[in-house]
Amino acid sequence: MIKVDQVTKTYNLSKQQKKELQTTAPSINAVNNISFQCQPGRVFSLLGPNGAGKTTTLRMMSTILGPTSGDIEICGHSVKAEPQKVRSKIGFLTGSTNLYDRLNPSEIVEYFAKLHGMDKRFFEQRKDMLFTQLGVHEFSQKRIGQMSTGMKQKVSIARSMIHDPEVVIFDEPTSGLDVITANSIIDLIRRCKDEGKTVIFSSHIMSEVDLLCDDLAIIAKGDLIYNNTMENFRTENHNTSLTEAFINIVSEQTHSTTL
Repeated sequence: MIKVDQVTKTYNLSKQQKKELQTTAPSINAVNNISFQCQPGRVFSLLGPNGAGKTTTLRMMSTILGPTSGDIEICGHSVKAEPQKVRSKIGFLTGSTNLYDRLNPSEIVEYFAKLHGMDKRFFEQRKDMLFTQLGVHEFSQKRIGQMSTGMKQKVSIARSMIHDPEVVIFDEPTSGLDVITANSIIDLIRRCKDEGKTVIFSSHIMSEVDLLCDDLAIIAKGDLIYNNTMENFRTENHNTSLTEAFINIVSEQTHSTTL
């Protein structure tokens, strides 16, 4: 379970940034006092336009960034007070793989398994299952630097999931991938849900959100402007496509903040 409680992330602005943003303010809130919860066995979609604060929020969940104020609990552990325990509970997958080119998939996954202190027998079982599900066995001894983008993303998934985390965070996981590779990630998200994991999923591809989402929140300019179930969202916008409804909600918020 994820509990985001009145979280704010503030960045101090340089002279150049103030000039670019046309502001005299000393700082800016990338995320502004947001709260929501993600439940086990459900897929929670965090949506928003570029620069809205989505990735900042996901990075705070994963302990890459620390909140300026407020806190986030992952499986009962605070990202501020217990970051190491939080990291043991999560798998964090982005569209950027950042894998070491000279290693092969087996070496990459084994390295991360050791970081998590995994039992060797459990590691071997888990690796075989993930490599089978993702089709990694056929290139498991190939160097990362010789792989396609889709292959690298599959290895990145295995790396993120090897320790069987209770919470899985997907930040634009299918960005730039071919249809077959993207579909394998969609299947993995479904399996995570079926296994009772807490899944948070951010994507600009509305068809994927429509396919997977149980609950959703929309963030714009750092503010949380919508938070409800997907069922209620569809009911409220029954004559409108998901894309149109999203654009309308964000546009209304942008218009209201400029008045």
